[in-house]
Amino acid sequence: MKSAGRLTLALLLWLPSHPHSAAGGTPGTPPSSPRPEAPVTRSPAALVATFSVVGFDPATGDLGVAVESKFFGVGTVVPWARAGVGAIATQSYANIRYGGEGLGLLADGKSARTTLEKLTGDDADRRLRQVGIVDAEGRVAAFTGEGCNGWAGHLEGELFSVQGNLLAGEAVVTEMARAYREARRVEGSELADWLMAALSAGQAAGGDKRGRQSAALLVVRDQGGYDRANDRYIDLRVEDHPRPIEELGRLLALHKLFYRRAHEQRPQRSPAAAPRSEGADARRPGEFDAALHEQRLKLGKASGIVPHVAR
Repeated sequence: MKSAGRLTLALLLWLPSHPHSAAGGTPGTPPSSPRPEAPVTRSPAALVATFSVVGFDPATGDLGVAVESKFFGVGTVVPWARAGVGAIATQSYANIRYGGEGLGLLADGKSARTTLEKLTGDDADRRLRQVGIVDAEGRVAAFTGEGCNGWAGHLEGELFSVQGNLLAGEAVVTEMARAYREARRVEGSELADWLMAALSAGQAAGGDKRGRQSAALLVVRDQGGYDRANDRYIDLRVEDHPRPIEELGRLLALHKLFYRRAHEQRPQRSPAAAPRSEGADARRPGEFDAALHEQRLKLGKASGIVPHVAR
């Protein structure tokens, strides 16, 4: 009996310190994780209020997405892209299935518009979604559900789309579109520059009205990744920073130095594309360049990073 009494006392002492250990939790206390029956898409944690831009460069074939949000690690949720297929930004109460499934539809030959209609048509919670899509032919389609938090809306442009929710106002997307178009006219610029220009303009116009925290830039190109082993030409993320777009711009500048030839020797798909470098500097992608390696080291040290560069 004494042993049983000690066991009962031990259980009484243990239970209050573990309020969520029981299946239903203690009375009046929410469980530590969402209940299975609660739609995750309606959880406040799933709200990716943000502004983003998707774009296509017909001269190189590059496709990309850039995004900023008052949300930790927005780059793990919003941007999706595949070389030769398309780019997608899925946000608001983000349905990340729009990313993978959308790229699958585009890969099967569906247009951006048809893909958008299929994704939203099959989604019972489409009123909460926002998405922007550009396909590998430059066709765009965007959607803003009526349940997205205001200000919310999108603007479809030529070869690009901008979209956002929980914004300071409509000026955020109109300024993004203006900046994107202007950046395209800058000689020697590329898709990453146009996407970044749109983000910066959106933030300058007020951006996410809750503030700012993270940003991401994804640009895909056929065999554009390291050692031509994949299509991830540029894949940069700022997970948590007081000025994420500025930090993303710093990382892009580093990328342009570390992978200089990838930026200079762009694919050519039309006469509008910049010519490839010729002469002594036209080395193969994997060929080691001692002078460039030294430049990388200097910039890396100045940024507090000592990079390892494979030979």
